[in-house]
Amino acid sequence: MNINIRGENIAMTTSLQDYAEKRIGKLEKYFSLPLATDARVNMRVHNKEQVIEVTIPMQGLLLRAEVGQEDMYTAIDMVVSKLERQIKKYKTKVNRKSRQDIRQVRQESGGTVVTKTIEAETPEESQDVVRRKRFVFKPMTVEEAILQMDMLGHSFFVFNNADSGATNVVYRRRDGRYGLIDQE
Repeated sequence: MNINIRGENIAMTTSLQDYAEKRIGKLEKYFSLPLATDARVNMRVHNKEQVIEVTIPMQGLLLRAEVGQEDMYTAIDMVVSKLERQIKKYKTKVNRKSRQDIRQVRQESGGTVVTKTIEAETPEESQDVVRRKRFVFKPMTVEEAILQMDMLGHSFFVFNNADSGATNVVYRRRDGRYGLIDQE
């Protein structure tokens, strides 16, 4: 795994860079083969807080964690700990999923469908787009999309449904269950 480290408003010392590479590089022990991907590490200072963001794109999975602390070395340790938990959670779910009957999984995925339109209230002050992201939709099942959403810690996830070929959105409902928005 190649580790690309970038710093914003921070003095990137050799010892800090070496420490980050060493700690993040140890994540490869969780995989049977060496990772053929680039880990993107962004370190920055924001309001007197040392923030580190790590993104590791892999086939079928995106690992991402962000931590802010007063000390960058502590932040590095905490972000690696978060990524380790994500990897363990993913591996556990994949192992459980492989043991389930495929028919049972399909029945469960069809159970949660949004039946009414929800209109979001928008603030009157500003409707400017403050951040724009671009990424490639990879075909995945509803279960994989839910897993990916949970791994990222997001409340919704847009994906290309492998079964229907349509663009779908899964989201976490207030009751803790999941919803699926499917286009007609």
